[in-house]
This record gives sequence, structure tokens and C-alpha cells, in this order.
Amino acid sequence: MRAWIALIFIALGAGSVAFAQEQPRKPAAQAPPSSGGGIQGQSIFDVKPDASSDPGYEKQTNAERAKVQPLNNAPMWRQVGAGVTGTSSLPKSEAPEAGNLIQPFVQYPGSRLTNAGEAWRQVRNNWLIPYGGSLLLIVVLALGLYYFSKGSIKTHGAATNRKIERFTPFERAAHWSNAIAFVTLAVSGVILAFGKFLLLPILGASLFGWLAYALKNLHNFVGPLFVVSLVIVFFTFIRDNWPQKGDINWLRKGGGLFSGHEPPSNRFNAGEKLVFWGGVFFLGLIVVGSGLVLDKLLPGLIYERGTMQIAHMVHASATVLMMAMFLGHIYLGTIGMEGAYRGMKTGYVDEAWAREHHEWWFDDVKAGKIPAQRSTELSVNPSIQINRV
Repeated sequence: MRAWIALIFIALGAGSVAFAQEQPRKPAAQAPPSSGGGIQGQSIFDVKPDASSDPGYEKQTNAERAKVQPLNNAPMWRQVGAGVTGTSSLPKSEAPEAGNLIQPFVQYPGSRLTNAGEAWRQVRNNWLIPYGGSLLLIVVLALGLYYFSKGSIKTHGAATNRKIERFTPFERAAHWSNAIAFVTLAVSGVILAFGKFLLLPILGASLFGWLAYALKNLHNFVGPLFVVSLVIVFFTFIRDNWPQKGDINWLRKGGGLFSGHEPPSNRFNAGEKLVFWGGVFFLGLIVVGSGLVLDKLLPGLIYERGTMQIAHMVHASATVLMMAMFLGHIYLGTIGMEGAYRGMKTGYVDEAWAREHHEWWFDDVKAGKIPAQRSTELSVNPSIQINRV
């Protein structure tokens, strides 16, 4: 009998559970209407006011929020994020966007709605830094592989101890001034761009912060000096960098880097002319122009954040290409070619070096078309015999 009673209670319990599962859930008790005019069951922060239907709604909501949550500045920050212009103590002439704390959202072609500042940050971190660093690393590795596989380019002929003046003191002064400024800017720029990823974990935040601050000021100070020296270099060497006969043949044979025999060339070969016109002139104009914008040295230009962001991206791209090009020039001018560094250091090269690397220029010197010594200074070494034709 007791077993039957237990089975009856179990059956009734199972039935009640099944019935409860089949019945529709009753709606929860609704919250009382908000005193701030919000929609029933929603917070005033979840509702966007319709100014066209109720002009006083937003004002009333803000007043109610100020009473309930006096420290809540959500409406102000919504306006800031939307690019609304406010007031600032900075003069408009010095800071035209001082009243805009955050750049407004923009829609770029083929992309989602993005804050302009965040878009610039993504371009810098996802494009300029990885691809620019990869290019410089590839160039350095390529030069290193070539040096350890081929070694420096030697002068095959025996030295004659008869010297030809290749660079005057003024030309060397212009070159070295520009070279020192360029190296200073390149090193400081590389550390500022890549130091956060390479040096910050090693040096720590405090030391790297001071280093970055010092290099930033050094970069800004040396930049205008580089501009002046670049202009002097351009007008000093432009005469001998015009296209001449044999330049195409020199390029077609790769300057003899792999054949071991350098094609004839004039005072500057086609490779040096590419560095001059591509690096000094073309990229130099872009680097100088964008750098002057970043330094705020161009008169009459309105320095808004968008202008500075574009100038930064242009400046970074051009300087990476310039550094990649000049790395090859620095390599051949130092350890890559025997006698090249001595020519820029002292101004003189041996006849054998001139004949082998710049044959047509050497022929013009021998023919008297170009003086063997163009400056009036005495020889850097009395024991050196100057080839006076």
C-alpha cells in the first residue's frame, strides 16, 4: 500500500514539472517609469534623445543625471568623441584645434568608420614600423652577405704613388657636414621609431624615456642643419652628376660588382648618380619638406593634427627609402671598396684607382681637360707626388 502511495506522489510531481515547462513564461514586473523621461524599463543612458521631437528632452535628462550622478560626464565625453568644438585657453592662432580634444570619426574608402587619430596609429604600427624595419634589415643583411662572400672591391693594378685630387677641401667639407647630420638623424630616428620594441624592454621605461626625449630634441635641432648641408651638396656636385655616355651600360652590367671588372665611367658612375638624383634630390625634397612641417617651420601653413599625421607618414616612408639607398653608398664608400674612403678623407686617389674605377675621368685628367689638382692647397703629404699634367 505504501509503495502505491509513493508511486502516486512521484507521478503527480513529474506531471507538475512537465506542466510548468509547457506554460509560457510570464513577463517580469516592469520598472516604474523613470523620472528623467526615459523609456519604461530602460536607463536614461541607454536612450538617445530625439532632439527633433522633443527639444527639451536632452536638457531635462542631463539635469536629472546631474542630481542623481553629479560626477557623471558621459554626455560631455560623447560630444568630445563626436568632434564637437568646445572652448580652450589656448589661442586659435597657435592651436587651431585646441577646442577639439579628440579627432572626429571618418569613413575612409573601403574601411569602417574610424577615428582619424586611431587610423594614423594603425598605419604607423601595422605598416610603417614592420615594413620599414624589414626593408632596412634586408639591406643590411644583403650587404653583409655580399661582403663576407666577395669581400671589398680591390684595386687590381699596383699603386703608382702619383695622386690625383678627386675632391677639393670645400667638397669634402660639404660632404662630411651632410654625412654627419644624416647619420645623426638616421640613428635618432631609428631609435625613436623602433626603440619601443627593441630598447624599452632592456633599458626600462625611465632610462628609455630620457633617451627618447634627448634624441627627439637632437633630431629636431639637427634637421634644419641637414637641410642646409643637403642644399650645398646638391649645388656642389650637380655639375658632374648629369647623365653621360656609358651610364646605361654601367647599370646594365651592375657596375661590375659580380663580374669583377668595373665598366668605364666618368667622375661619378651611374650608381652614384642614382644616389644623387634619387636620394639627395627626389627623396631629399620629400624628407626636407615633411620634416619642416613636423618642425612647424613652414610659414603660412595651418598645423592641424591631420596635417601633422600625413607629414609624419610621408616623412617616415621617405626616410626609410633614403636610409636604404644611402646604406649602399656608405658601404661602398667605406669597407666595400678599397681606396674610396681615403679619397673622401684626404681628397686624393692614386692613378691606379682612378684608372680602374673611373676610367673616362682619368683619361680626361691625363688629357688635361680636368686639372689633376683643382685646389690651391699644398699636398696633404709632401712625399706624395701630384700628377701635374
